[in-house]
Amino acid sequence: MAETSTNLILDSLPDDDRAAVLAFCARRNMTVNDEFCAPDDPILKVHFVLDGVISAVGEMSDGRSVEVFMVGREGAAGAEAALIPARSATRVTCQADGSCLSIEAVRLRELTTDRPTLRNALLHFQTGLQHELERSAACHALHRADQKLAKWLLRCHDRVQGDVLNLTQEYLASMLGSQRTTVNEGAQALVDRGAIRYARGRINVIDRAALEHAACECYRAPVGSDLPDHRV
Repeated sequence: MAETSTNLILDSLPDDDRAAVLAFCARRNMTVNDEFCAPDDPILKVHFVLDGVISAVGEMSDGRSVEVFMVGREGAAGAEAALIPARSATRVTCQADGSCLSIEAVRLRELTTDRPTLRNALLHFQTGLQHELERSAACHALHRADQKLAKWLLRCHDRVQGDVLNLTQEYLASMLGSQRTTVNEGAQALVDRGAIRYARGRINVIDRAALEHAACECYRAPVGSDLPDHRV
């Protein structure tokens, strides 16, 4: 049984609802590339992130991939399965070391049946995530590589401690659905702006204001009223 939480969904709940969920949670440490779910797997557990980042990646049959969304302590991976039985459309893995509280999805669904505040909190998170997905579709089609890279780095920076992001060109290309040469050009543009330092799979955010200025408008777009913000 877990006794504490730094997860924003859980922290938003009344004490009795939070205690009811925590009673069935197990704390899990997670490290980069730990896999939570593969495409078409049934979602058996919901993972409330305490620190670190979980990423959901869409994969194509030709080997290409793109990140669909990331979740930090503002949310939960697999939250849709807390509302209805569901299968994963993506590969869900740990993007940045941290920890989470995991609960059986069926148990969480049972808890939501007579706890409307809990159900509404999960619905609010899923609604915000849907807004983000809709915005991302337009972003991928309309914005430059350096803008999208800046946005992605900011969203990752929001969810980790410190200013160092351990990310290779290959990994960034996979997350952004871009060629490595495109990522390299985008990263160099951010280096030239003085926003980051980038060498050997290590990105240092040295001027966050410059990085925000370089990002597309999607980073600053609202995620919906009364919803946990990813800028935590």
